[in-house]
Amino acid sequence: MATARRGRVPQLRIAETVAAELRNRILADDDYRLPTQEQLVEDFGVSYPSVREALRILETEGLVTVRRGNVGGADVHRPDEFSAAYHLGLSLQAGRVTLNDLAVGLQTLEPMCAAACAQRPDRNAIVVPALTAAIEESSHQLGDGVAFTHSSREFHDLVVSFTPNASIRYAVSSYVALWSAQEEAWAEVSTQSGEYPSETEAEFALDTHTRIVQEISAGNAEEAERIARDHLAAAQAVVLRRYGDNIVNASAAISRQVIRGSKRSRV
Repeated sequence: MATARRGRVPQLRIAETVAAELRNRILADDDYRLPTQEQLVEDFGVSYPSVREALRILETEGLVTVRRGNVGGADVHRPDEFSAAYHLGLSLQAGRVTLNDLAVGLQTLEPMCAAACAQRPDRNAIVVPALTAAIEESSHQLGDGVAFTHSSREFHDLVVSFTPNASIRYAVSSYVALWSAQEEAWAEVSTQSGEYPSETEAEFALDTHTRIVQEISAGNAEEAERIARDHLAAAQAVVLRRYGDNIVNASAAISRQVIRGSKRSRV
């Protein structure tokens, strides 16, 4: 048994070295395609078991999916805000974090992104047109609770996606993706039960989005942040009245990814 363990350690170290190099390639190249196992064995000068172990390491990290059988191979998956939200959600779910707690965190973080948008020198050329188009799209969904919620959450996604600081953008987008997943699940249940807010309330939400865009356009960072925070708290309250004590559900972020697909950064 001791001999087997001594033989296992070098193979694992080799596999970890191969996995580290492949991980770097995946993260550095948007279009990276994983070579065949035969090619990897030749390129790295290692054994098949080491290559397979390296692929298993990357698979547990969600960076590749290994296809087994006659049509075997491996597909590469670059991390995005949904995968980040999922892993963050797992931590929050394991920590028994409630939606009330997530909501408070977002009330602190997301409005800062609205302020950052207002400070961009190119805001009227880049940010404002996209946010205005999102509001217009949401206006077409009035009367359909599920569709309106999906569309209006796009506005929040956009505000965060235009935040210039990459570290803040990636971190906050994970929280927003988690909250959006919970809110969209609430919208489906509320619509089915006939408890979704009235069309008048939805129109008020759109008016508030418009006010945020106006302040961003004018470069009024503090006012954009204040309105965004008040609006977020009011919108969250509708969901929290029923589900505030629920634990964050990480799998909801994956469901949202399937429905909407991942987005590229718009900065």
